[in-house]
Amino acid sequence: MGRSGGRDRTEYVYLNGRLVPAEGARVSVADRGFLYGDGVFETLRAYGGRPFQLTEHVARLYRSASLIGLELPWPPGAVREAVEVTLEANGLQDAYVRVTVTRGEGLGIEPPAPATPTLVIQARPLAIDPQVYLKGITAVVVRTRRNLPAAVPPEAKSLNYLNNVLAYREARAMGAQEALMLNAQGAVAEGSVSNVFVVFRGKVLTPPVEAGIFPGLARETVLRLAREMGQPVEERLFGPDLLSSADEVFLTNSVREVVPVVRVNGSAIGEGRPGRVTRLLLDAYRALVRRTLGWP
Repeated sequence: MGRSGGRDRTEYVYLNGRLVPAEGARVSVADRGFLYGDGVFETLRAYGGRPFQLTEHVARLYRSASLIGLELPWPPGAVREAVEVTLEANGLQDAYVRVTVTRGEGLGIEPPAPATPTLVIQARPLAIDPQVYLKGITAVVVRTRRNLPAAVPPEAKSLNYLNNVLAYREARAMGAQEALMLNAQGAVAEGSVSNVFVVFRGKVLTPPVEAGIFPGLARETVLRLAREMGQPVEERLFGPDLLSSADEVFLTNSVREVVPVVRVNGSAIGEGRPGRVTRLLLDAYRALVRRTLGWP
């Protein structure tokens, strides 16, 4: 097997208990993830071949499954081991990992009882331009709204991602790199693949769970790091007007860590470059990764 970065590298996928070459990985056309988006997933990042916050990600996968009434037949430890096996089989160091679980096969809206879930784990080489952190990205507030909490539980990381896909397409059509979605009441909720933070008058602000957001692990980590740094933090509702008057705006997710936003709706944020608090929190996040993995 070729190693990461080699042209002859074979990509392996973990599919229902075994590793198979990616080109041979097949899921049934009757799988409910394909038919109805009936399932959940997690994305995480590996550093030096080691997945960061793996225990937390797998625990959240089980919480998401519980929220949609899906009982997973494997112990969490088996899923964690499968992630590590997949990374090792692909010979990857810095990697993007996705764990997908569906309710299994079942044509028709009624869920099968009992379900036989499908488990797929994919690992790909990480591809993030370091200029993202040095120069920042652009974002726009899009027309596509965040789903109502009463429609799909926002705490469940479900396969029903069309809302986010449409928001991202809208942002890209406007030349931006990320979409910022409002909730039904017009408050800022989240990005298409990220949680949103602003720094305003010395305080770090982020929408609360009540805004209908998905509470990401990177979001929780950054909130904790900010408090440990003595940075005032508040989870509260705010409208899109605050984005344009903010000193800094940044986004978080488990793969891209802390990403500075330097323009929103075409207008510069602060000085139009990554701000001091954003840089400090990115440094603190990466220091936490090093400590957690036992690196100097």
